[in-house]
Amino acid sequence: MKFAKYHGLGNDYLVVEPGEVGGQLQPEHIRWLCDRHYGAGSDGILYGPLPTRKADFGLRIFNPDGSEAEKSGNGLRIFSRYLWDSGRLERQGQDSALFSIHTPGGIVQSQVLSNGQRVTIEMGQASFDSQRIPVTGPAREVLDERMQIDGEALRYCAVTMGNPHCVVLCEQVSAELAHRLGPQIETEPRFPRRTNVQFLQVLDRENLRIEIWERGAGYTLASGSSSCAAAAAAHRLGLCEAHVTMHMPGGQLDIRIHPDFNITMTGPVAKVYEGFCELPPC
Repeated sequence: MKFAKYHGLGNDYLVVEPGEVGGQLQPEHIRWLCDRHYGAGSDGILYGPLPTRKADFGLRIFNPDGSEAEKSGNGLRIFSRYLWDSGRLERQGQDSALFSIHTPGGIVQSQVLSNGQRVTIEMGQASFDSQRIPVTGPAREVLDERMQIDGEALRYCAVTMGNPHCVVLCEQVSAELAHRLGPQIETEPRFPRRTNVQFLQVLDRENLRIEIWERGAGYTLASGSSSCAAAAAAHRLGLCEAHVTMHMPGGQLDIRIHPDFNITMTGPVAKVYEGFCELPPC
């Protein structure tokens, strides 16, 4: 089976085309491929392009534990670069292309820039609606609420970008904090579909910092949808401007929040290598 490996700020994915699998990609295959000791190693699988009438290209996104993700900002940037590299895009001039991608979390508009080195994604509208995220309890906007985790009182907002997020407001953030509290928040009963978790520190009104614990993947160096969710929560609470730089261990993303809370994300993508592997029997 042929695959390609890319990363966006250290958040790495394998792109697998359906025709390479020779059948259905099973959860056991996904776990093996993502394993950093026995497989190629990655933070997830981008399975596509898939046929769709809803957009130019279809895409499914899988977590390392075999579960399916609705949307991934870094994954979408990587998939866009892969489409560029594989010659599937109609170019605008020499170094850009504009097209749409359908994911289970909605349709996004993508623009490849700088000959594939940077990609802009229109990520859709951030919502704090408890029924859309979902979050248990009465219908409401989940803004600046409280919960107790591991004996600590935490302030948080919940957001959906087509996938669920819990943004925890912190004075200081660290990888240790994400590792300690992230797994417990991910599976907290108030989040019936589990949740991605961002630990957010406001550096100033134009710069935010997050540490990330991803649902089904664990600690990650960067996340596009997490960046969008955290920026949306901070802006909704009046803590930052509508155009911010999100700082993560893997690097920085440019996030723009429009008046209707539709969010645009721009960041780099790098190709690592192409390879071949033999899938183990399930």
